[in-house]
Amino acid sequence: MKQTLLFDLDDTLVHCNKYFLQVLDQFADRMTTWFGPYGIQRQEILDKHTEIDIAGVQVHGFKSDHFPQSFVDTYLYFSSLTGRRTSPVEIDGLYRLGRSVYELDVEPYPHMDETLEHLIREGHELHLYTGGETYIQWNKIERLQLQRYFEDRIYVRQHKNTDTLEQILRENGLERSSTWMIGNSLRTDVLPALQCGIHSVYLKHENEWTFNLVPNETPPAAGAFLTLRSLVEVPVAIRTYLLQDMPKK
Repeated sequence: MKQTLLFDLDDTLVHCNKYFLQVLDQFADRMTTWFGPYGIQRQEILDKHTEIDIAGVQVHGFKSDHFPQSFVDTYLYFSSLTGRRTSPVEIDGLYRLGRSVYELDVEPYPHMDETLEHLIREGHELHLYTGGETYIQWNKIERLQLQRYFEDRIYVRQHKNTDTLEQILRENGLERSSTWMIGNSLRTDVLPALQCGIHSVYLKHENEWTFNLVPNETPPAAGAFLTLRSLVEVPVAIRTYLLQDMPKK
């Protein structure tokens, strides 16, 4: 019953989105102060930022300069729309604000260590598959000493999609019938897993990043497709699925 488990990092093992939301809230405060007198509402600013943010990620992947640049691009959009004069000082301040998200603490999700240790004791092989820039993701990995669980089975990629996952599966010779992708993103974790014919665990969170959500229903799963609410549920959910799937004597 040994399984191969590929874990996502951000908002699966460690908190991420809540820090972006904190910085985004500060961005919206500044923008509302500047553009509110022109009749621009806070929600309009947030909606335009989401549009610009998602468009950029789809083209450039998880580059660290994308998030601060999305602040600047949103600012330039409303400056053009309202005729408000741009300011190099304001632009620099927004870029610095966006970069500040990468300087915040790395906080593991509750029971992260216990969950990973439990899975290893049950005989499973753990892999880590995360999207982002190498130095940022490895800083998180090293600060939490995640090599204890994943050893050299760690993959950091600029883009997380079906092609990237397919490459990892092939290069490592992973048996699809016993391989799982565990993550919080329907777009970059669940859908690629289902399209590659492996099992998937969807860790569903409240206030999920809009990019991670997909408008259409997921395709039929060749294997397991489990939806859970917390990391600590993973070991029992996988064990239960395997026991149910065993041939009856």
